[in-house]
Amino acid sequence: MLIFDTRTGYGVLSRLIHWIMALGVLFLFGLGLWMVDLDYYSPYYTLAPNVHRSIGILLLMLLVFRFGWRLINTHPDDDDLTAFERIAARFVHWGFYPLLLGLMVSGYLISTADGHTIEVFDWFSVPSIYQRKGLEDTAGEVHEILAYLTIALVALHSAAALKHHFIDRSRTLARMWSGPPTNP
Repeated sequence: MLIFDTRTGYGVLSRLIHWIMALGVLFLFGLGLWMVDLDYYSPYYTLAPNVHRSIGILLLMLLVFRFGWRLINTHPDDDDLTAFERIAARFVHWGFYPLLLGLMVSGYLISTADGHTIEVFDWFSVPSIYQRKGLEDTAGEVHEILAYLTIALVALHSAAALKHHFIDRSRTLARMWSGPPTNP
C-alpha cells in the first residue's frame, strides 16, 4: 500500500483525504440546507449548527493539509486526456482550493463575528479573531453562494470522472478509488 502518489495513481493518503473531503462537503451541504429551516423549538436547533461548524473546522484543517500534501507529491500522469480535458481538470482541481477556503472562512465569520468562539466537538476551541457587527449577514450570503458553487463544481467533477470511467474506459476514476495498478 503506497502512501505517496506515483505517476500511475494516487497513494492511500491522497485517496483517503479526497473521499473524506468529498463526503464531508456533501454532508455539510445537506445539513446546511436542512438546518436553516429549523425553528427555535426543534431539538436540533443548536445541535445541527454545532455539528456543522465542528465538521467545517475539521475540513478546513484537512484542506490546509491536503494543499501542502498536493504541493510536495508527484502527480499521476494525465496522458489519456485530451488537451482540453487536461486544462479543464487543472481548472477544476485547483478551483476547489480557493472555493472551499472561501466557503470555510465565510462559515467561520458567520459564527465568530459576534466574538463567540467555535467549540469543535468539545475537543478544542477556535477563537474569534475579527469582530464586526453585521458581518455575519454578509458572510452568510457569501457562504450560501459559495456552497452552491462548490456543489456545482462537485457535480461537474463527478460527471467528468464517470464519463472517463464509463465512456472513455480510462483509469482516471480507478486511480482515485484503488490507487496505482499493481502491475503498471
